[in-house]
Amino acid sequence: NKLRDVLFYHRAIRAYWSGYTERCYYYSEKYMSISWQEVRFMKVQMEFYHGLNSIKKLRVRNKKHVKKGTEVLRNSISVMRNAAAHSDWNYANKLCLLVAEQQSLSDDHRNAIKLYDASIKSARKSGFIHEQGLACEKAGFYYKRYGNNDKALEYFKQARECYEEWGSSMKVDFIQNELNNVNVQMLLHNELAR
Repeated sequence: NKLRDVLFYHRAIRAYWSGYTERCYYYSEKYMSISWQEVRFMKVQMEFYHGLNSIKKLRVRNKKHVKKGTEVLRNSISVMRNAAAHSDWNYANKLCLLVAEQQSLSDDHRNAIKLYDASIKSARKSGFIHEQGLACEKAGFYYKRYGNNDKALEYFKQARECYEEWGSSMKVDFIQNELNNVNVQMLLHNELAR
């Protein structure tokens, strides 16, 4: 049923952007189980979101999700490599972001940072403002996890600008909340340092 398949696709992507990890996983899995002869572009897109979503699950470090999440991420990166080889303009930023997130899981700081920046640059060059914002957001969270609040603020501000240009008030509000949290952490840190 093509209508059902398209519904799974859109629900998975909407769940991802709305921050509903389990819902995204559910609809991604449903969508990934269908036949792919007619909708190659949609499958590649879904692999991207399925891979990013698996990273959220891997960060929780739940043993139940590690094997499956690692397999999903590995497959998503493979699909993006192939897609980028055929259309760098469409997929290079997605590949860089997936690999940056993979590197961040393994604490490979130098490569993660290079790849976040490459993803941002590639998305900007291709005109994918929402994916540029997403790469900035992910880089901001990366720096926040490692306690570099100045860099986190820098990337979150870039993400907010991208999401404002994209027109997503939900994502602007989400990022503004992160900016507020980082600012509060910085104020507390400065107060305690006195």
